[in-house]
Amino acid sequence: MEVFFLACVVVAGVYGAATVNRRILLVQAVPAALALVAVLLSA
Repeated sequence: MEVFFLACVVVAGVYGAATVNRRILLVQAVPAALALVAVLLSA
């Protein structure tokens, strides 16, 4: 379940960075991607 929600945050961050402001990528998508990797490695 947490993988799904983290993936949603990554997608929203990438979309926001593409449409609104690139800073969203650093603030939202990168931390979510790192958390997603950590969750996948711990499973």
